Amino acid sequence: MHRSNIIRTADGAELFYRDWGSGTPVVFLSGWALPSDFWAYQMLPLSEAGFRCIAYDRRGHGRSSDPGRGFDFDTLADDLAAVLDALHLSDVRIVAHSMSAGEVIRYVTKRHALGIQRIALIGPTLPCLAKTPGNPQGIDRSLLDLTRRQILEDGFPAWLEENARPFVTANTKAETIAWLKNMMLTCSMKAVIDCNRAMIEADFRAELRETRIPTLIVHGDRDASAPIELTSRRIVPLMADAQLIVYEGAPHGLPVTHAVRLTQDLQSFLRSPSVPLPVAARRTA
Repeated sequence: MHRSNIIRTADGAELFYRDWGSGTPVVFLSGWALPSDFWAYQMLPLSEAGFRCIAYDRRGHGRSSDPGRGFDFDTLADDLAAVLDALHLSDVRIVAHSMSAGEVIRYVTKRHALGIQRIALIGPTLPCLAKTPGNPQGIDRSLLDLTRRQILEDGFPAWLEENARPFVTANTKAETIAWLKNMMLTCSMKAVIDCNRAMIEADFRAELRETRIPTLIVHGDRDASAPIELTSRRIVPLMADAQLIVYEGAPHGLPVTHAVRLTQDLQSFLRSPSVPLPVAARRTA
C-alpha cells in the first residue's frame, strides 16, 4: 500500500521514497545511518540519462517512520520487497552502499532473485565482519562493539565529529562533511544501534554463494569503514558472477567523494545486457 511518496509495509512502517526520471528502474539503497539523499549525485545524472531512479529511506532513517523494531536483515529485505511491489517494478537494477549490500543479498536469496537483473555493491560490509572460529579473518568482536559503546557514552554527534573525516578524502570540503553528518543525525538512535549490531553479527558467505545475478563491486583501497581485504576481496571468490573495480586512494564515501567516476561506472554496468559472465571473465582491479 502506498500514497504519495510513502509506502506502508506489512508491519506498519512508513517508508519515504523519491522517484526521478523514467526508463529502466534503478533502486538505490543507502548505508548505515544514511537516508536516500546520499544518492543525489548519482540519481540526478542517471535520471537524465534514461533511468528511473528510486531511493527510499530505511525505517528509522530520514523521512521514514521509526517503528522501533525491524532493523534485522530479514525485515529490511522485506521492506525492499514492499517498495518493489508497491511501485510494480520489474527488470530492476539495484545499487547498494555499505550495510545495504546485505539487504539486497538477503532479498535475492529469500525471494529467489525475483525481478532483479543486476546488482552494484559500493563499499559493501559483506561477507562477515566479526572474527569467529569459522571466520578467523574477521575483526575482533570487542573492537566492533566499541562503536556502539562510544555512541552511547559520548553521543552520536560527538562520534560523527570524530569519525567523519576518514569517510571522505583529504580535499573534501567542510560543508560537504557537515551535510553528511546532518543527514546521519536524522537517523533514530534505535536504528543507529540496532543496524550497527545487525551489520556486525551478519554472515552472508553462504548467501553470496547462492547469488548468481551479475554483480559489480566498487571499493576504495583506503576504506577505513569496510577495509577492502576483509570485504570485497573476499566477496568476489564467493559469487558466481562478480567483478571488482578498485578506486585507488578512495574512502568509504565513494558516492560523494568520487561521484562523477562512480556514476560513469554505474551507467556502463547498468546499461550492459543482463547476460551472466563466465567465471573466467571476472575482472579485478
